[in-house]
Amino acid sequence: MAIPKLSTITFITSNRNKIAEVTQILGDAIKVEIRALDLPEIQGTTEEIAREKCRRAAIAVNGPVLVEDSSLEFHALNGLPGPYIKWFYSALGNDGLNNLLAAYDDKSATAVCTFAFSRGPGVETLLFQGRNTGRIVPKRGSNGFGALLPYIPFPSVVDLLVLSGSYWLVACYSFRSHF
Repeated sequence: MAIPKLSTITFITSNRNKIAEVTQILGDAIKVEIRALDLPEIQGTTEEIAREKCRRAAIAVNGPVLVEDSSLEFHALNGLPGPYIKWFYSALGNDGLNNLLAAYDDKSATAVCTFAFSRGPGVETLLFQGRNTGRIVPKRGSNGFGALLPYIPFPSVVDLLVLSGSYWLVACYSFRSHF
């Protein structure tokens, strides 16, 4: 049986930059509606959190949804703060994040963007990820994409946010290619 073509999707976010990027990348392929929802986030892996956010969003919207979750995994800290980067950054700021690694020689990290998609309540959630390995550095700028401020991808010398987040774009284009 053929899978019906998707014409409209609700992207759950209030971040204007993410809205602009997703809308541009999906173009005419899929109409994007925007809805801000305050969804509870479970504790778990990046994938578990994205799946649960998507499941809850699909119920709230009662239709096809797309959610995004980012994580920043410090290698010296065995993957922390991971999906909790938003709260770590809010509590500690850029200097505090750098201080977490002060005792370690290894300043490397992996930035992960996970898009989770579901056609609706009770339907399987599909994940699309982009990953980029780099290192943690003092803050140098922001373009409004999120909390990954102290991160430079290898081998670049430009902040990931200044570059508009290649790992984020990989995940978004991966989602688009699914349709």
